[in-house]
Amino acid sequence: MRPILMKGHERPLRFLKLNREGDLLFSCAKDHTPTVWFADNGERLGPTVDAMAPCGAGRLPKCRSDWAYKAVWGPLNKTIVSSGEDAVIRVWDTETGQLLKESDKETGHQKTISSLSKSTDGSHFLTGFLDKSAKLWDIRTLTLIKTYVTERPLNACAISPLLDHVFIGGGQEAVHVTTTDHCAGKFEAKFFHKILQEENEGVKGHFGPINALAFNPDGRSFSSGGEEGYLKLHHFDPDYFSIKM
Repeated sequence: MRPILMKGHERPLRFLKLNREGDLLFSCAKDHTPTVWFADNGERLGPTVDAMAPCGAGRLPKCRSDWAYKAVWGPLNKTIVSSGEDAVIRVWDTETGQLLKESDKETGHQKTISSLSKSTDGSHFLTGFLDKSAKLWDIRTLTLIKTYVTERPLNACAISPLLDHVFIGGGQEAVHVTTTDHCAGKFEAKFFHKILQEENEGVKGHFGPINALAFNPDGRSFSSGGEEGYLKLHHFDPDYFSIKM
């Protein structure tokens, strides 16, 4: 890894998104100042008031009183997949707002869904949960495909667009960590083989929980955002692409 440290926010990071070309990285934090960066070298272009990156939670139409923390478009943009406070994944019709499908509570998560990431081909998506697990789902049927178990609460997840890898990040809340050592709080980004569910080495760098992860569309780098307000830009070394799992 060749990490680049980026400082441009005064509050915890909450959301990261790259544009389609992969040359610009947008970040949102609790300081309410969306910021744009060059994705190759981490140079800060400055705050942007026109960024379309959602920085907070909201309620979807006909969503009862449950908060939807994350949402992505379904196939052909005909549906919206949402997740959030009550640990249930829901599929909505984009034209009518009608609820079409809900995840099964027995196979789903038991605590708040903190993150949601869609695959490049749009066929499946990954959810991260505060119950210390991540799950891979079929986007059309909400069938559970794989489960990845960790030893930390999860705040962020991402699917590699290049390899069969999924990345997860999180960590213990600061009030529960008695030392600033990143190992104590489990603040590394971990990656698993998407199919085999095998865990590989973690990527260190943050001194607080990881709240946001985003892959570059070319799959050769990823970005992470932490509770301490820092962003990390990680370029993969050639050895990463020859990992045997």
